[in-house]
Amino acid sequence: MPNILPVSDLRNYKTVLEQVAYGNPVYLTKNGRGDYAIVDMKEFDELRAMKSLFSELEKGEISARKGGWISLDDAEKRLDL
Repeated sequence: MPNILPVSDLRNYKTVLEQVAYGNPVYLTKNGRGDYAIVDMKEFDELRAMKSLFSELEKGEISARKGGWISLDDAEKRLDL
């Protein structure tokens, strides 16, 4: 169950931060709408790494579309495997 609190609860931020755990972010609302999320630092680092990975994969896909795909044998030759 998502942990959703009004941003005004940050007046007592220690209580809010105690509720944050890996896989259990705290969502903060402002005027009844989701505005912020507080996540565990390890989870945040993993999300950033995943975003970076997907960005690199997208670059590779775009490059492959422009230059065409190569076979596994050709890829291994390029890497001297």
